[in-house]
Amino acid sequence: MGLLQNLVRGLVRGSNRMAEITSKMGPNSFNRGRGAKKTGFLTSNRKFVKIKEMVPEFIVPDLTGFKLKPYVSYKAPRGTEEEMTAEKLFKETAAPAIQKDIVEGTFDPNNLEKYGFEPTQEGKLFQLYPKNYVR
Repeated sequence: MGLLQNLVRGLVRGSNRMAEITSKMGPNSFNRGRGAKKTGFLTSNRKFVKIKEMVPEFIVPDLTGFKLKPYVSYKAPRGTEEEMTAEKLFKETAAPAIQKDIVEGTFDPNNLEKYGFEPTQEGKLFQLYPKNYVR
């Protein structure tokens, strides 16, 4: 069909076929959701299995006695802090301890677990290598 035919058909039928379908357009059982992440998976017999590690956990500090409101205006200027990268995180956490051990002469390259290095990813929820390692 041509573009003009589709346009005429859409006007005659009284509906916009090009628009994104919403929950109000479908049947009563239709619910697209709002983009929330799934906290589990469906089995072959349509049973939902919830995975505890996939449920988001919100850590909220206690704000009793705090004078400021928990709101930031959209008109507020952007922060001056730089984006956190892997290199910056390493330099702030592990590098000072490694440098201190090198100066003292107690650095052992075979004992990197002391500084947070993990030689294997076994038992981790999201393994870094080899399954989802970008090559």
